[in-house]
Amino acid sequence: MKQIIYFPFFLLSLSFLWSCEKDNTYPGGQISPYIAIYDLRNIYKGSDVTLKKENMFGSNTITGLVVSDHSAGNLPAGLLVIQDYRRLSQLRGISIAIGARAADYLPGDSVIVNVEGGVLKKVDGILQVTGVPETAVTKISSGNKVPVNRVPTNLILANPDKYESTLSVIVKGGFDPLPAPTDVLAGDKILNDGFGNLTLHTESKASFANNPVPVSANFYGIVFNTNGAAGQPVPQFHLRKSDDIVVLSSTIEIAPVIITGFMSDVKGGDGNYEYVQLMATKDIDFSVTPYSVVFTNNANASTPTGYPSNGWATGGMRTFKFNLTSGSATKGTFFYIGGAGKTINGSGSTSMSNSNWIRAFNYTTADGDGFGTKTTGLLANSGNASGMAVFEGTNVTVDSKPVDVVFVATGGSLYTAGPPEMGYRITNTDFYDVKNPITLENQAFYRSGSNTLSFTYNTADLGYFNMLGGAYNPALGKWVKARTQANVLLTRESSISEIEGAGATILK
Repeated sequence: MKQIIYFPFFLLSLSFLWSCEKDNTYPGGQISPYIAIYDLRNIYKGSDVTLKKENMFGSNTITGLVVSDHSAGNLPAGLLVIQDYRRLSQLRGISIAIGARAADYLPGDSVIVNVEGGVLKKVDGILQVTGVPETAVTKISSGNKVPVNRVPTNLILANPDKYESTLSVIVKGGFDPLPAPTDVLAGDKILNDGFGNLTLHTESKASFANNPVPVSANFYGIVFNTNGAAGQPVPQFHLRKSDDIVVLSSTIEIAPVIITGFMSDVKGGDGNYEYVQLMATKDIDFSVTPYSVVFTNNANASTPTGYPSNGWATGGMRTFKFNLTSGSATKGTFFYIGGAGKTINGSGSTSMSNSNWIRAFNYTTADGDGFGTKTTGLLANSGNASGMAVFEGTNVTVDSKPVDVVFVATGGSLYTAGPPEMGYRITNTDFYDVKNPITLENQAFYRSGSNTLSFTYNTADLGYFNMLGGAYNPALGKWVKARTQANVLLTRESSISEIEGAGATILK
């Protein structure tokens, strides 16, 4: 009897619980009041937009870090400039027109801004939020670190809207022509970082307008767009204060020889057929002013193994030297170093014997000039790193600094911070810096600090010539257009024009 009584009671209890569960309703999620600046900018489609919750996906507020600083008078008046990473980790910025109160905010202030009722529009080329009162801005905190965003000028030029109203740093910037001692920042100057030319704009009334123009520096500033002749956005770079220029050097270091291409893996056997193509940036008589070229091969079988304790002078199967002590090259002309085969793409291919060979010998049967053991391959075909460097003089030691250097790939035992620190020394080029351009810390070796860039290794035994395009300006002592790699697939019948026709250039 007890079971009969209890079981109906149990069912009745479950029915009651189920009915209670069914009556509970889920309240649903709440839309965030914050819209990312990325999404806010995308609302603009070419005409003014009044900002409402309906077109801001239910939000009404933006938040971000202030990057503007009006203390020196070089930013568009009345604009508070903030940026954030809230959407897809993409940095975006926006300018907010709030009048004189914009000067009360400093970089690193964290703010929220109620933009509902404001108008998203372009004013003098700058996309901005207008029509919001100064009371719409609330400061949450101060002194926050603003992340450094290093941007090559070519990216800004290609997509001005993406970088507008963001704080960026142009690294290793300089000017063409070189500034005279009397030149000052006021006005529009063409800033070049090796990737493109960007206008640096300085108001005549800015507190630093009469500061001298540096030879080479890092430039911190904000991108603002202007209207081009056809209505397209044209970016200008505005420094905020004098401290936004970090001078790197006042000395011009001119590379007398630059590396413009190389053949690391011909069609067929490599021995005696590898070569490097170089260019003189001035007239050189090598019997009067000798140089040397050193190759490094870091394939796993290359000995001595481990980190190169003597750097470029390690010798053995790791580094191999050619001395350049005879012959000549005129400014802007190619010359060659390598195997005695002197052909464009291995055995039986087009002869290059009429080209300007400054040094060539059979490295499969003869050791290098001073160091390096005879070898069937100057450069690695394993995918590990290989490279080449040009030195003034013929006495290369562990402390020697090259005048130009190129690396391919990243594998192998290349660098250790130690102690002791060991590796292959670099010089200031389009790819490498002896001091970190952001932190200014010493980084004298490949793979140390920011010196991690390299050219790409090509599939073995196909006969690719690695053409390194770019433009070098000896007057400035810099690459005004950084080298890029073009992989030219050669045949047995290829002509010299295929490797000399579209390579690096010297600006007069």
